[in-house]
Amino acid sequence: MKKQVHSIEVRNAALARLSERGVTVEDIAEIVYLMQSPYHPGLTIEPCIESVKAVLEKREMQHAILVGIELDTLAEKGLLSEPLQSIIATDEGLFGCDETLALGSVFGYGSIAVTTFGHLDKHKVGVIKRLDTKTAEGRVHTFLDDLVASVAANASSRMAHRMRDEQEAEMARAEALREHGSELRVEEKGKGNEQAG
Repeated sequence: MKKQVHSIEVRNAALARLSERGVTVEDIAEIVYLMQSPYHPGLTIEPCIESVKAVLEKREMQHAILVGIELDTLAEKGLLSEPLQSIIATDEGLFGCDETLALGSVFGYGSIAVTTFGHLDKHKVGVIKRLDTKTAEGRVHTFLDDLVASVAANASSRMAHRMRDEQEAEMARAEALREHGSELRVEEKGKGNEQAG
């Protein structure tokens, strides 16, 4: 029987590959902050970091990162067969497998993640722009730029839903306090009437 790879080993490998390629959790969190701060003016970077970390805990995301970075690395070393070697090494415009791999990891976070991924893929925000720009000689990030966009889109969607949940919970607490206050006032008024009688 083949050895099963433990999830901690997979997670650690995915995080290590990102770090080796020059991408930090904070880099991705900055993109999340840019996506969410217009909707939440008091937002700080800390919940964005927490959301990115949560997305990176998902096994499907880890697998996509490992596959994509492996293909980028093999292309850098010239170890892929042609014509795939040239297609990935040059980030051929009509090659869509990089977006397909990244997009597959976005569907679990709903329509906000999907539309955010499309925006990030088109506008190349933050570290995605650095990865997409072919300035570093010999570096290939054909898959990585899209994978980073996927993580950021997922974390952004996760935050949007969580912040709505927190707003609604706060509204429910405020309503409960108002109702409780009304009940207390009625009780006090009733006690006053009893004393008057």
